[in-house]
Amino acid sequence: MRKSFQFAGEGLSWVFHNHRNFRIYIGMGIAATVLAYFLGVSKTEYIIVLFTVAFCLIAELLNTAIEEVTDLITIKWSHQAKVAKDVGAALSLIAAMTALIIGVLVFTPYFFSL
Repeated sequence: MRKSFQFAGEGLSWVFHNHRNFRIYIGMGIAATVLAYFLGVSKTEYIIVLFTVAFCLIAELLNTAIEEVTDLITIKWSHQAKVAKDVGAALSLIAAMTALIIGVLVFTPYFFSL
């Protein structure tokens, strides 16, 4: 079990140091979490924000895994590799757009009440 956590930590560290988008998602997630705290959102809304942040990070991790495996198994350009990478990118895009919509729905009422 300890080794599993170690490998997961190594994976997170590698993605953090090698993929700019993951660092951006981490920064946005921290900002959203802090904003939710200071705006005093409800407990349910706070949980929604946390799950949304996790959803985006998981999507980016899956996209990164798809890209890395594709690069591992393909030496030259292929249509299938392009499709795999494009679908992985779409996964991250859908997660980010969903997070944006959720953020607007959760935070907008609090900004209007300031």
